[in-house]
Amino acid sequence: MLKAVSLPPQGVNLYESKHQGNGMVEEHYHEIYQILFMLEGEGTITLDKRVHHVEADQAILIAPYCKHSVKSHSKLTVLVLAFDPIIYASDPFGSLLEQSFSRSLAIELGSFAASELRQMLRKILFEQSAYDGLYPLAIKVYLSEILLLLARTSLPAIPADSNSLRAERIRAYMDKRYFEKLTSDVIGDRMGISARHVNTIFKDQYGMTPTQYLTQVRMNLAGKLLLETDKDIISIAFEVGYENLPTFYRNFKSMFHMSPSHYRRAYRPGADGSALEDA
Repeated sequence: MLKAVSLPPQGVNLYESKHQGNGMVEEHYHEIYQILFMLEGEGTITLDKRVHHVEADQAILIAPYCKHSVKSHSKLTVLVLAFDPIIYASDPFGSLLEQSFSRSLAIELGSFAASELRQMLRKILFEQSAYDGLYPLAIKVYLSEILLLLARTSLPAIPADSNSLRAERIRAYMDKRYFEKLTSDVIGDRMGISARHVNTIFKDQYGMTPTQYLTQVRMNLAGKLLLETDKDIISIAFEVGYENLPTFYRNFKSMFHMSPSHYRRAYRPGADGSALEDA
């Protein structure tokens, strides 16, 4: 069954869709693309007869005319980014849609990619509420960044050498222990390699030092806590691993170009009053 989705003139809309436990959205299809990002809960999504389990921080890309249905096992909250492919009719991203997203995909996101996607979605929510003369262009830019992120995330894995595997282990270690006092010396001791080797292989793999990555992980989590909780800023700084509040403020402003309190006011979810719709 065709289900029409109303889009604003710029051809892109981001909205929230809520599904109660054991709820069911019957099989249907759209003439547009949808990117679903799971905020909470779990369930299954069927894409052209293929069943995919979904839970928080997973992404689903639904191509036009793909028959799909949604079943929630618990309360399932989803951000839905709907867009008309015609906006890329004379744009290089049109070929990206054809090459990477000609069919629907369930995309496994790592913690870093999920944080990046969350931040981009927040920017679109903010632009939808700002509604100034540049917002259609800004929204298209952020949508393009999301498509690029998802395209790269869904690429087949390249066989890794031993240094690549070590770099992945270092990153996974920091993802789990970001709140600890981590230095290249500490990580090297845990991994059985020198601090210099830690820095070299990590930068070769990810284009940044372990310290820069650790700061990114902490700041992304801090941003999430600012928007999704009412915790004091000093408590958030402590939770993500900072003993020194000025250092937290300095790193946060360096990454987000505003103070934590300004960020909370500017990007708090729901501030735009977006309507709830079904995926």
